[in-house]
Amino acid sequence: MEKILLIEDNPAICENVAEILELANYQVITANNGKEGVAMALEHLPDLIVCDIMMPILDGYGVLHMLHKNKVLQATPFIFLTAKTERSNIRRGMEMGADDYITKPFEGTELLSAIESRLKRCAEIKNTTISGLKGLQVLLAASTGEEQLLQLKEDRNTHHYKKKQNIYSAGNRPEYLYYLLQGKIKTYKRNDDGKELIIGLYNEGDFLGYNALLEKGNYQEYAEAMEDNTLVAVIPHQDFEQLISSNPEVLGKFIQLLSREMAEKEQQLIGLAYNSLRKKVAEALLTLNKKYNTASNKQFTIEISRENLAAVAGVAKESLIRTLGDFRDERLITLKEGQIGILSAHKLTAMIN
Repeated sequence: MEKILLIEDNPAICENVAEILELANYQVITANNGKEGVAMALEHLPDLIVCDIMMPILDGYGVLHMLHKNKVLQATPFIFLTAKTERSNIRRGMEMGADDYITKPFEGTELLSAIESRLKRCAEIKNTTISGLKGLQVLLAASTGEEQLLQLKEDRNTHHYKKKQNIYSAGNRPEYLYYLLQGKIKTYKRNDDGKELIIGLYNEGDFLGYNALLEKGNYQEYAEAMEDNTLVAVIPHQDFEQLISSNPEVLGKFIQLLSREMAEKEQQLIGLAYNSLRKKVAEALLTLNKKYNTASNKQFTIEISRENLAAVAGVAKESLIRTLGDFRDERLITLKEGQIGILSAHKLTAMIN
């Protein structure tokens, strides 16, 4: 049962609205003024808040401002309930982050419809994994409405890249959020001798370049297309920044994505520091299998240059070639015309563990 906090200083209206919500099978908590409402919100952590604007002690704008300063409550759906109908008042509430605005007098079905819609959108956001453009589209539709989603689609351009063509470079300021529509992309770093270490592999449906955007700094790595006809959609950084600044839910999803990527890189660094040559090569093959074997094919074939595979494993190209030959003789993989077929991902995994 969803929990709704109703903040209303008019006893008659408060009682009537609470009764409507309880009949609709919501758990209702009431507060008679803004100050009490903030305290009740902190104590009960409601799923949605309905709040009047004109109240003593602390008005509705003050309540919304206080709640947005709290990380736990800032994403809670918030609906204003008021007799004020001036456009400036509505605009002020929406700019502060209110989700909806219902004017008095109103029908019970109008309020219930608004509440149901906001709770549904909130549930969609919580259940969405932002691993691709579809995830972002769901978040945009749930957080900002379909109109802004369509606008973002219209503003998005696409860029084509050839194999080994640079997408962005370390030290540059970020201009776009990138979404990979077709092909494969790698991100890498170079040491003083020019040796590459691949730190990220991206497949169709992946975002990249968001690290620098979230940090508001420069790129720390290079990004390069691994295949011809690589197609990338670009969202201008201004649109991305506006999106995350006005939608804590979307920002949270990108932070989750960033945290997951950081954990993967940490695991990669541990392997580079402590694993044997065989383990490094086995882990690189399994990483590619996990990233690009979307159909979970037991005999997946990887098409990647020996230079790139060595850069993923963090080993010399010559050492990689010798180890691949050993794996072939042990019937763990197949080697044919530059392609690597994985025959036993299970045995490769057991080698690492």
